[in-house]
Amino acid sequence: MRPSFLLVLTIVLASSCQLPNVELTGSADGLIPLPAFLEVDSTAAGLQVPSATWNWQVETTWNDQSAFWKTWLPGQPDDHGAHLVVEKIEGVPAEGYQLRIAATDGVWIGASDEIGVFRALTTLRQLLPVEMELSSEGQRFILPALEIQDAPRFEHRGLLLDCCRHFMEPAFVMHMIDQLALHKMNVLHWHVTEDQGWRVPIEAYPNLEKVGAWREEKTGEQHGGVYTKDEIRAIVSYASDRCVTVIPEIELPGHSRAAIAAYPWLSCTGDTLPVPNDWGVFKDIYCAGQDTTFRFLETVLDEVMELFPSEYIHIGGDEAPKVRWDACPKCQRRMEEEGLHDSHELQSWFISKVGSYLEAHSRKLIGWDEILEGGLPDGATVQSWRGMEGGLAAVAAGRNAIMSPTSHCYFDYPLSATDLEEVYAFEPVPENLEGSGRILGGECNMWTEHAPQDIVESKIFPRMLAMAEVLWSPKVLRDFEGFQSRKLLHDQRLIAWGVDSGLESDPLNATWDKGSDVFGVEVQVEAALDRIEGDVIFTPLSSHLTPSHHELGSRIFVKGEGMLEAVLTRDGRPLRDAVLLPVAGHIGVHSDASIGHSLSPYYPGGGEGGLADGRLGSIDFRDGCWQATQSENMSITLALPQKIQLDSLSMQCYRYQDAWIFLPQTLVFGWSVDGVKWEESRIDLHTYSGSHVLSPTDAQDIVRIACAVDASARFIRMEAVNPGACPDWHDAASSPSWMFLDELVVHGQ
Repeated sequence: MRPSFLLVLTIVLASSCQLPNVELTGSADGLIPLPAFLEVDSTAAGLQVPSATWNWQVETTWNDQSAFWKTWLPGQPDDHGAHLVVEKIEGVPAEGYQLRIAATDGVWIGASDEIGVFRALTTLRQLLPVEMELSSEGQRFILPALEIQDAPRFEHRGLLLDCCRHFMEPAFVMHMIDQLALHKMNVLHWHVTEDQGWRVPIEAYPNLEKVGAWREEKTGEQHGGVYTKDEIRAIVSYASDRCVTVIPEIELPGHSRAAIAAYPWLSCTGDTLPVPNDWGVFKDIYCAGQDTTFRFLETVLDEVMELFPSEYIHIGGDEAPKVRWDACPKCQRRMEEEGLHDSHELQSWFISKVGSYLEAHSRKLIGWDEILEGGLPDGATVQSWRGMEGGLAAVAAGRNAIMSPTSHCYFDYPLSATDLEEVYAFEPVPENLEGSGRILGGECNMWTEHAPQDIVESKIFPRMLAMAEVLWSPKVLRDFEGFQSRKLLHDQRLIAWGVDSGLESDPLNATWDKGSDVFGVEVQVEAALDRIEGDVIFTPLSSHLTPSHHELGSRIFVKGEGMLEAVLTRDGRPLRDAVLLPVAGHIGVHSDASIGHSLSPYYPGGGEGGLADGRLGSIDFRDGCWQATQSENMSITLALPQKIQLDSLSMQCYRYQDAWIFLPQTLVFGWSVDGVKWEESRIDLHTYSGSHVLSPTDAQDIVRIACAVDASARFIRMEAVNPGACPDWHDAASSPSWMFLDELVVHGQ
């Protein structure tokens, strides 16, 4: 979509840039993030900037930086241009600045460090007319008279970019660094080693590049790539110029299959394994019982530290199944020698050993919140992703934390799970925070299992705008309505910067009501965003029925099952993907429902009545329709509006074994006339031979479990028995599994 957006804006904006006699006006109305203090003097004359030229006067101690600053700000240096004074002053917080614009004095910037100056220049850049981003030659403009005093709320404001699941070109990485800098973010958390690909060349271990950087996809195609050391140095330098620190993540002890594929002796078994072409958690991890593993990691870290001068090195530490360690004589001997009680303590020992090595080289360790298990290593900073609890525990233990919970910060999640407003509502500091540690800040995470480079940016934006403001601006200024207003203006600047921005939320709202006919559901699909147009097509599941077309906003009565497909445009341009809404118009829709399980805070699936609301869960288990439990059975009972003659009962079950999501062990359907005396049909899914059940080697699917019934009933119930721990053949054997269900479909007459 980027070329069409740019073409439109280039035509519109460049036309005005070609008219040097037309004076453009800058504005503070589109600033993101919002400064801590901003006062615009609307009664005072603005600053005239003739021919887009600046008369720079920079504190001599910053002469080295000023050459780059002059390229960052649109306009040309000229002794006869508008005055732009950069002065060093005391008492301004780190990264903070003061900025004044006046007709008589020009632009004045005061800061105590060069990063503060750069932040001020970035604000000034956003104050310029957006047309200046496309062409400033000969263009004169006027800036508003104003005063800004600004500093960041948090010191760590980052984006995780996963370049392992899908490789990203160096130019794209640099483009993302530009966007971080333009929005006052200061950390690129660069995920460069993973199960599916190793992206950093290590001279001492060339197979990491030759073998570990490449995988064979299921289509037979090769995917991968590795950055050269010169490319990495160039990216790190590029980021440094823009006051962005690149923190590499070298995953250990888990998520290490690419390294093991290159050097099988790194694992407990020594088996030759391929670089995997699927996602999930794998049981083959670095062996903790052999010294050669640590010699390998120390050599890798030596070369990594030579490339990345960052204070912190991220070591992952997440999702490391212990099944291999528990069966490995070398790991068991290590535990005995070190006096460790279990494999969780062995992981803590493993990470502490790596942390000590980093500390000896004047570096610090960051790890995901699993590093809390078995004892938090000395000096470690915790990145909390499984909710806020990991950060709370770290601060309570006197350690620092970075907050990036899945609930607000995972930008690989669909908009139905995490939209712009949800991100803007993120608060990194929990109310019940206690301890001597600190919350350093937060990160938005862009994992790429299902996001190749061409769609990454549309998932990051505009959500990163909200994260930038949450992490920079004072909490007291948080106002989503005001943010939205500023974003509308800022969107034009994003286009000028070449950003392929996605939508801010789901483009549609759908309501699912019981229709006047007891045997179906009435669905109304409406635009949830402005400037959205399109049609809705209902395609019945039954092949002998023809699809029907409906206007957006009309009420659609559905009897039976099928797919609602909304083909949409915004501002006349087609959206990237059609919106698909699986639907089941059945007798049980919106019947009185009661459930016998706890609703997961992460997968509540529509609440108490969500298992019988007419909307079916899709292949994306984060779509808001699926209800899930871990280590718990699930059940629902429906009271139908009247007694009916049943034909069948069915339940959709999600299966994604790589994500620890399994079919129930048993599914029990029940029906009753009075709610007291019940008849049942019990289905053992271990032996179920339905056509939808796939083998354990397949990735993911939706399994429809159906039961034919020839009986009258007014009450319906279903119970799903949890499958228990992941089976022995699974990479996470013995870990608790998940069970996802939706929807209990009741057919009859």
